[in-house]
Amino acid sequence: MNRRSFLKNSALGGTAAAASSLAAPLYAQGNRTLTMVTTWPRGFAGLADAADRAAANINALTEGSLTVDVKHAGELVGAFEVFDAVTAGQADMYHGADYYFVNQHPAFAFYTGVPFGMTATEHNNWYYHGGGMEMHHALGEIFGLKSFMAGNTGAQSGGWFTKEITGPEDFQGLKFRMPGLGGRALGHMGVSVQNLPGGEIYQALASGAIDGTEWVGPWSDEKVGFQEITKFYYTAGFHEPSAGLSLATNLEVFDSLTQQQKAAIEIGAAAADHWNLHQYLMNNGSALQRLASSGVKVLEFPDSVWDAFGAASMQVYEEFMGDDIFKETYDAYVESMAASSGWISKSDATYRNQRDRVLGSRT
Repeated sequence: MNRRSFLKNSALGGTAAAASSLAAPLYAQGNRTLTMVTTWPRGFAGLADAADRAAANINALTEGSLTVDVKHAGELVGAFEVFDAVTAGQADMYHGADYYFVNQHPAFAFYTGVPFGMTATEHNNWYYHGGGMEMHHALGEIFGLKSFMAGNTGAQSGGWFTKEITGPEDFQGLKFRMPGLGGRALGHMGVSVQNLPGGEIYQALASGAIDGTEWVGPWSDEKVGFQEITKFYYTAGFHEPSAGLSLATNLEVFDSLTQQQKAAIEIGAAAADHWNLHQYLMNNGSALQRLASSGVKVLEFPDSVWDAFGAASMQVYEEFMGDDIFKETYDAYVESMAASSGWISKSDATYRNQRDRVLGSRT
């Protein structure tokens, strides 16, 4: 996508210059340290791992000419302050979920996860081969960033509730933690939506400040310990069928790097993206079994709830279609999703159904 047309067509065109003017200091060539801030507390399973992996990849690929120093949430800035810290030059790069920054621009949601959106495979198809990366760059550059995917949790769960959900009416007045466009959709269903950083969720749920939360999936959720508080767990959610994580570098810092160093950031981020997705996929199944064995009720939402999720999600998309960047991203995203799904539904999906039928309990 052409950055000039992106700026011209965006409702944010007037603010782009202001964002760009928050210049990071120029650095001399040679050995240097880049400070990475993250939206994850240190040690958070999978999420902090992805940030640490991306940093280690960059360090190794540059053979010491770059050292990425990771400062996790709260160590330099708060979890939701990383975007501003990097655009202002207080830090050199951030690792986080870009849907935390939909107030900067709603199109950032497409680089994490959107309601009824792509699976991880479909998302990577779009990102690496369907123009998604170029659109991510163009959006980031408006705010003085160079952005890459650097992790993926795969499909996220529907979440933890203090009561069983039997219909859409159960969401009325519920205090529930969910960021991004999914949270906005729940708002249309009468939910009091809370956008809390990961490090604050357990205490909020334990104290009754919230009635439920989504987080990631069985492995990460088990590590946080939500099963100690409530036993109602919904395994499939509408809001993040894939959840990408981003590594964004201050654009002036990025432009001051050597070509090798720039390539190391791009390749190191992509390698972390691949590694992190399969870290989740490998760990989630056994974690779900442990949760079920500990007394957690593993549930699925009824069709009436899925229908309500769908109607609310369509309302959210319509709210943003007046922004040219959002609409252009949405259209490209949906076109790519249809193209990927057309083959996957006739290959992988058919094969897996038949495999399960033929092999039965052996799978």
